[in-house]
Amino acid sequence: MSGMFHLSLGETELSSVVEVSGHRYTPEFLLPEIRRDELEAEQGWMAPDLYDPARDLLAMVRQTNVIRTRHHTILIDTCVGDCKPRNVASFNMLQTAWLENFRATGLRFEDVDLVMCTHLHVDHVGWNTRLLDGRWVPTFPNARYVFARGEYDHCAALHAAGGQSPDGPIFADSVLPAVEAGQAVIVDETEELAEGFLLEPTPGHSPGHVAIHLRNRDGHVLFSGDVMHHPVQVRLPHLNSRFCEDGPRARETRMRLLQAYADRDVILCPAHFERGTLGRLRSVSDGFRYDFLNGGAG
Repeated sequence: MSGMFHLSLGETELSSVVEVSGHRYTPEFLLPEIRRDELEAEQGWMAPDLYDPARDLLAMVRQTNVIRTRHHTILIDTCVGDCKPRNVASFNMLQTAWLENFRATGLRFEDVDLVMCTHLHVDHVGWNTRLLDGRWVPTFPNARYVFARGEYDHCAALHAAGGQSPDGPIFADSVLPAVEAGQAVIVDETEELAEGFLLEPTPGHSPGHVAIHLRNRDGHVLFSGDVMHHPVQVRLPHLNSRFCEDGPRARETRMRLLQAYADRDVILCPAHFERGTLGRLRSVSDGFRYDFLNGGAG
């Protein structure tokens, strides 16, 4: 699968568990404001793995990041999940390869110490829970589930008022069971979660979206969630995805992130980039580009 990656930072190992990969969305569906001349200007470096011109489809991976340190096994974002009732057909009652791919890492559910969510959208919380004897229970029985306070409070207030996400009962079946089991930890947006792990507020895509920094003496990785959905947004940062809840703020956050981390020795790990996901931001004369660790640049 083209979205999978592996990276060593000294004794820390990073990898991914892929739920789905490949060409999925037309450019206008994912990025409603994109113009055809903009797409054609960027097509050369994207084709064929990031954009298939023949089918007019952009590629996006959906994956969970796995970090293994000397002391912890950590997951970041847990995809859509299996068997979950959702209002969107492409998310509804799935049976995916996620579980098989998770087991292929050699991990058991019991081995996970921390589950972190960049935000609480449908495709980032699903495997937080699994169906057991007709009930949604935490998938990882020994883990602490870390939720940023702003994002959690927003979703909890919606749930308490009788509302839910347009995609379905996400908070009820994928977040609340961890709270009720006493495994949830609600943290401030700039809190240090564990040694080397620090949150950074990156709101806009969702109200309390956060990026997650991993720093050690051997490197610095920024798990940027959905600040950008596709590498073309590095070249065209004014473009929001259709899934961004606050467009102006999402655009502002994206530009701030590009400016802050371009030309630094920081490896970016966006949630949905194909071509091995990982890369570095670089400044160029007309903006920014993304240099994939696997090769190729935008």
